[in-house]
Order: sequence, then C-alpha cells, then structure tokens
Amino acid sequence: MNTIIDRKQEQETGAEVFFLSDLIGTKVFNGNEKIGKLMDLAIVEKEKIPRVTHFIIHRPFGSKALLVPWERVATVNAARITVELESLSQYEGEPPEGRVLLNTHILDKKVLDMDDNEVDMVYDIKLALRNRVLYVTDVDFSRYALLKRLGLKPIVKFLFGADFLKKETLSWAYVQPLPENTGAFKGNVKLNVLKEKLTDIHPVDLADILEELNSEQRLAIFNELETEHASDTLEEIEPRVQRELICCIRKERAAELINDMTPAQAADILAILPAAEADEIMKLIDKENAQKVQFLLDKHEEELVHFSTSHFIKLPPRTQVSQLLLQYREIAKDKDVIMYIYVVDEKDTLLGVVDLKEALQASIEDKLEAIMTTNVIALKPENTLIEAAEMFSRYSFRAIPVTNGNDVILGVVLYRDVMNLKHRFV
Repeated sequence: MNTIIDRKQEQETGAEVFFLSDLIGTKVFNGNEKIGKLMDLAIVEKEKIPRVTHFIIHRPFGSKALLVPWERVATVNAARITVELESLSQYEGEPPEGRVLLNTHILDKKVLDMDDNEVDMVYDIKLALRNRVLYVTDVDFSRYALLKRLGLKPIVKFLFGADFLKKETLSWAYVQPLPENTGAFKGNVKLNVLKEKLTDIHPVDLADILEELNSEQRLAIFNELETEHASDTLEEIEPRVQRELICCIRKERAAELINDMTPAQAADILAILPAAEADEIMKLIDKENAQKVQFLLDKHEEELVHFSTSHFIKLPPRTQVSQLLLQYREIAKDKDVIMYIYVVDEKDTLLGVVDLKEALQASIEDKLEAIMTTNVIALKPENTLIEAAEMFSRYSFRAIPVTNGNDVILGVVLYRDVMNLKHRFV
C-alpha cells in the first residue's frame, strides 16, 4: 500500500500516517475503473484505539453509495484509492449499526472537556496503518489543520514558517466512547481529560484566521482569549468582523477590551459601531479614556494630545539599570509603551529617554541619567496629525512623547495610532 502523507512521521513510528482531510474526496478506482469518491470512513470503537472497518464511496448519477470493507481496499494515497471488488452491487448499503463515521460524526465537531466546557474544534483526524490495519490515533485541533481545511495550505508555510506547521493533536485514547446509537449523537466530542490551551497566536496572525471562520467558530475562539490578547487581536481585524464581534459579546466585555486600547485605537473601533451601541460601551469604560475617545469621535482630531496614551514608563533619573531590569516585568505591566523609558523629575519634566535596548546593554550599576538621550524629539499638543506623521517618517521612532511649553510630559503617541490605524478621521 502506498502513501505520500507525512513520510517523516512514518519513518519515526513504523506506520504509514494519513490525515482524513487529505483522503475525503479522493477518487476511488476498482482496478482501472473510476467508481466514485471517498465520502467517509466507518470505525468500530470496541478497542482502545479504534480501527477503520469500511470505506464509504459516493457514486455519481444517483447510484447508491458503496460500503467497502477495509479488507477490499488495495492501495491508499492522497491522489488515488484502489479497491478490489468483484461486483459493485453487492457492496451497496448502509454502515452497520454502532459504527461511527469520522467525516459525518467527528470532523468539525465541538470538543468538550470533562466538565462540558468547549475547548476546541476537531479540524482533522489522524490515522495510522500498521500491519494492514488502519487505526484512528488522534484528533487534530491545530491551526495548521484549520488553515489547510480553509484551502490556505499553500501559503501557510510562507506566512508562518516551520514552527507553525507543528501538529497539535490529542490521542484518541482521551476521547470518550461515542454512543452506540449514532442517530442520537449530538455532535460533541468529549474528552476524558482537560486539554491544555493551544500556544498563543500572534494577534496579527490570529486576526487573519478569525476572518476566515464562520461566525460561530469565530466567536467561540475569540471568547477564549485573555483580555490583552483579545484586545490586540481586535485591533487587527477588518472593520466588518470587528463590528460583528463587538455586537455579539457582552457590553461589559467589549468595554474591558476597549479600555485596554489607546484612545485612538478605541475610537477606531467605536467609530464603526451603531451610535447607540458605541454610547452604551462608552458609559462602561474608564472616564479618562472615555473623554479622550469622545474628543476623537467628535472630530477633534486636531488636538494631538487626545491621540496620546498615559500608559507609559516614567522613572526618576537616579534609578539604577539593575533596579529597572529587576522590576521591569511589574513596571511594564498594563503599559501601552514599553520600549522606551521616559526619565522625569518630580514635576514630570521630561529630562531624557532611554531605549530598552540601551538599558539591556548598559552596566547594571549605571543610572538612567548616565545613559539617557537628553536631546529628546517631542511633539506639542497643538501639532497636527500630519506633523506627527511626518515626524514618525523622518525619525523612525516607535513612539513620540507629547510635552507642553515647560517640557512636562503629557502623554505618548504611538506610531501605529498615527500611521497604521484605519481610523476614519485619519
């Protein structure tokens, strides 16, 4: 029997490895005669690892489907399946009672843990051929499996690199037996153990994935994200999907996500919502943020300070590098700007700025005043967005402070808020 699927794993395990999504729809031949396409696989669960008992073949022109015993399957690969049948009519029929159909009953179904909490979706099923027996070994929840099913396989490696291609599967041993009466099967796959959450996906990548899903799947995944991750992802999603997600989640949750954004990002999201919904969310967010966001929504875009964030790192000049690095995780918590440390006196007068990279390269005994850049490029509250954009383009900074006439720091404007946002006023 031949296969072209996952040769590396075959060498490691001594088995030929298949994924169901690669097989469904494959042309089936009886000898050299094409008889249809693979529609499903029937399994029996009497043993710890289920085995495939029948291939179900769909035939064109209204002909009845064929139920082909595994013993009559000669060769399998992703391009062609060959069977050995004396007469097609004798194999017409329905799967035996108690059989589970992988494509019909398992693929694209919700996965529940022991407490009936939804933890994922089954995007693919892994099979292994050992000693002429085809076993079902794993269910696949991976991002790779999802994008492959969406027809994006050719660009997956290009976009995400080799690490993205790592499979995230769970052994079938952790799947509870399905009911014998599959007619009563509700479509949820239950696990005997809690499945650990998948490794976090970068917000930009996750936004691309969510945009490709249907509404139910998108909302289920989005609701599993931590606040910061969800907020960052929401910023990257196209406006149509942003609107849909915000309208589907609780207003308190929406306000929590909006609160985690800079005012400009928040305004960018709220501007695409119906006015009544935006007003309802505005009442729930932090008052200081709400005031800045409202200025932007009211087209006061000429007041640059309203595009700034107050969530940045500021420290006194006598702070030692060792203290900064030791406490950095706590200092940077909930900050919008973490790559720069702004050095200020007791009146918040901006004395200098330290790039985090410079701090990492400095001696731990150094004080910030010894390594800071004192010639600070800053914006004024009366500067326009065009002037801010020109300054970002000229100096390639990731953030620029906003100071008043006495050099008191009022906030910090981020590059993405001026240059990359879809905000309607920009």
